[in-house]
Amino acid sequence: MKAHINGIDLAYTDQGRGTPLVFVHAFPLGKAMWAPQVQALSARCRVITVDLRGHGESEAPLWRYTMDQFADDLKGLLDHLAIRQAVMAGLSMGGYVLFAFYRKFPDRVKGLVLADTRAREDSEEGRAGRFAMAQLAYKNGASAIADAMLPKLLSQASLHGRPELVQQVRAIITATQVSGIAGDLMGMAERLDSVPLLKAIACPTLVIVGEQDTATPPADARLMADAIPGARLAIIPAAAHLANLEQPEAFNRAVDSFLESVE
Repeated sequence: MKAHINGIDLAYTDQGRGTPLVFVHAFPLGKAMWAPQVQALSARCRVITVDLRGHGESEAPLWRYTMDQFADDLKGLLDHLAIRQAVMAGLSMGGYVLFAFYRKFPDRVKGLVLADTRAREDSEEGRAGRFAMAQLAYKNGASAIADAMLPKLLSQASLHGRPELVQQVRAIITATQVSGIAGDLMGMAERLDSVPLLKAIACPTLVIVGEQDTATPPADARLMADAIPGARLAIIPAAAHLANLEQPEAFNRAVDSFLESVE
């Protein structure tokens, strides 16, 4: 399905009934990364996934993107679907987007799931890395980004022992347009430090992290869980950055339990 939001067409899925649960994807992926969650959780709630601008089946305008802009797009989608409040779940860049969303629209958030993400802004070294990756995408395309990102997204066990999962993630990345990849990287490099926001988050919050995540390690997750009042922490064994795809059953159990407490 598509909706015209803030001047562009955004693609989304909407399955199930009950409490709305909106999933926001990682860089440089799309809504397809949430397939195991849609399948498992749409039996108990209304699951919505979205391709952010620049991703999947959504339009990919050639211009700078910001986390605030992604947040405005999400708010526009909620308005389009007549959803007043939702549980919002974001992984990695999706978490950065949700920090911006909560800053702007806290009354629209019934609960937060922050998965394999961090509150701290990029270091100077991190920003330089974003710039270098944008140049790589511009010169060599999305397949080069897939080569660079896969070792950061999946555990060694999956990289060497689960070729079908590697191919699934690669296919989602290579479907991302270069304008979207570059836009993401600019937006992430310029994002605000969200550490000061953590103590002000007043909704129920679940922090999830893969035990083997090196991109946003468990220490980052503990920092968020300790600072957000009443937050709970779930560490997923045998999973790296894409914990929802490497260990979907454990990830889904954590989200399902959290939903019960929110409802």
